[in-house]
Amino acid sequence: MIRRHESVKAPARALLLAGYALISLAPIVWMLITAFKHPADTTALPPRILPGIAAPENSLWFRFTLSNFARVLSDIDTMRFFFNSVFVSVCSTALSVAAGTCAGYGFSRFPFRGSKHALFFVLSTRMLPPLALAVPISFMYSRLGLIDTRFGLILLYTCFNLSFCTWMMKMVLDEIPRAYEEAAMLDGHSRVEAFRRVVLPAAMPGLYATGVFSLLSSWNEYAFALTLTSTDAVTMPVRIHAIIGDNSITPWGPLAAASVLFLLPMAVFGLVMRRHLVRGVTFGAVKG
Repeated sequence: MIRRHESVKAPARALLLAGYALISLAPIVWMLITAFKHPADTTALPPRILPGIAAPENSLWFRFTLSNFARVLSDIDTMRFFFNSVFVSVCSTALSVAAGTCAGYGFSRFPFRGSKHALFFVLSTRMLPPLALAVPISFMYSRLGLIDTRFGLILLYTCFNLSFCTWMMKMVLDEIPRAYEEAAMLDGHSRVEAFRRVVLPAAMPGLYATGVFSLLSSWNEYAFALTLTSTDAVTMPVRIHAIIGDNSITPWGPLAAASVLFLLPMAVFGLVMRRHLVRGVTFGAVKG
């Protein structure tokens, strides 16, 4: 009976996972297909789905083209804004992960009276919606001359992600026995050397996972970028939205092509880091 139950359970689980994958990937697949369509094919009824050259007008096949990507790649402003996204995201991620690791180590190894309340206060800064902070931050940035600057976005994203990085790294470092660094200090190493040579290598899976989530948060951020930038420091999420606003008729082809180019770096990065990401998320879940 147990074997029969398992034989029914496994196909049902596979069917549910396949259905979930189909629903999740359908918008991405449609966006990818739309990026290769001619303008007439993006609004055709019935929708034209699969690629085909010289397809008749009443066919479900659309005509393959690279003109949408050429239009996006030839736009100097779009490429400049894409570089802004890369630069701001990478710099803010590096700073927030570095500072969060140091703060997490302090909370993990040097608890003090009220440290749990302080740690919760750090996390509470992430609970506020970005738009609730847009007005005071805009006022402060205008006084400091940080409006429409990459440095301003880097500083803001670093502060915004620091609470998450601190909590993540604190939990990761809690799983590393203190005996490791104590043994290193008995061998003559200072605490800083023990942290750098013993603790940090052991915490690398969690460090990678924290970096991935922080990078995704900075890469996809829209509200602050829309509020605090206008010309020089605009990022790709704002630019993609501007593609809609620049035209009376939505250019679905260029919009989809820009979205694909925006999605591609994070998709490749996620595939490269997937092994480290899984290890980091499950760090300390199974103890020997």
